[in-house]
Amino acid sequence: MISKKILVIYPEGVSTQIAVYLNTNLIFLKSIKHKPEELSQFKDVNDQLEYRTNLVINELKENEINFNLIGIIVARGGLVKPLKKAGVYEVNEQMKDDLKIGIMGKHVSNLGGLIAYNIAKMLNVKAYLADPVVIDELDDVARVTGHPLFERKSVFHTLNQKFFVRKYAKAQNKKYEELNLIVVTIGKGGISVGAHKNGRVIDVNNAFDGDGPFSIRRTGTLPMGDLVKLCFSGKYKEEEVIKMLTKEGGYTAYLGTRSIDEIDNRMASGDEKALFYSYAMAYQVSKEIGAMFTVLEGNVDAIILTGNIFNSDRFLANIKARVGKIAEISLYPSLNDIEALAQNGLMVLTGELEVLEYK
Repeated sequence: MISKKILVIYPEGVSTQIAVYLNTNLIFLKSIKHKPEELSQFKDVNDQLEYRTNLVINELKENEINFNLIGIIVARGGLVKPLKKAGVYEVNEQMKDDLKIGIMGKHVSNLGGLIAYNIAKMLNVKAYLADPVVIDELDDVARVTGHPLFERKSVFHTLNQKFFVRKYAKAQNKKYEELNLIVVTIGKGGISVGAHKNGRVIDVNNAFDGDGPFSIRRTGTLPMGDLVKLCFSGKYKEEEVIKMLTKEGGYTAYLGTRSIDEIDNRMASGDEKALFYSYAMAYQVSKEIGAMFTVLEGNVDAIILTGNIFNSDRFLANIKARVGKIAEISLYPSLNDIEALAQNGLMVLTGELEVLEYK
């Protein structure tokens, strides 16, 4: 048994989740809430670093977590450079710099590695990212867009998808590398639908600012001509358009809320608008699953659905009605990123995982 504890750090838009594990046992979990008025004082997401770091440290102290027993820190992966190999990467100076400048885009998840790095330095331990969102295992053909100035990028819920496919494979007494799977992750931000072939995600939509289904906050694929006209209309600045695509689209734009519970309540009361756009999201997710069916040449062992939204019977039924004939559906109606990060940290402590170098 490992005596050292694992600290997990998971920053989100209006909260920072932290957890402490001993082996596989969760011994502390806290979601630190950030009031909008507190966050509004920061012009840039990087400006929140010291604020969030101090809150994490204070929370650990107040709950009498012994810093001397923390042996490793694992954080939510940010938008670092594309990485050809899935796994655990040590947060080094190069990664720290890339997270700060937002080399692949600025997002609150970039703070995970930075907070972890600062606390790890204080405790004289190491900080890691596990399966960050930019793992790139795409087949070359999946990168082609239609113009040489543009290339499709791999930005998706890597941690979540790799965690659940391994869990599924174990339940089937098979190796992940033996299976062909379509995996859908619906998070609090975007939606990613990946084609997993023999242990690699050979195609997946860009769930951050690119393509695929609209989600709770993101627009997904938009009509390109209309988007170009909007960008040159003079009505919007670049940052306003990016915000529209990544934070103020989807349910947020159509229904004025990003609360799944509120939307479920509205549907239960017969709200036709909520019912329609929920149906439309399920329709678009199903279309993307169908696309990945062709990527895998019709050879699909299972469709894996992950995310809290699948606790909605109506939404789940709308997906099953369209894709249920493709393959068996395996349901994991949660995200479990905290547990996934802790599990990766444990495998590093036990020597089961090779730590990869970020260059």
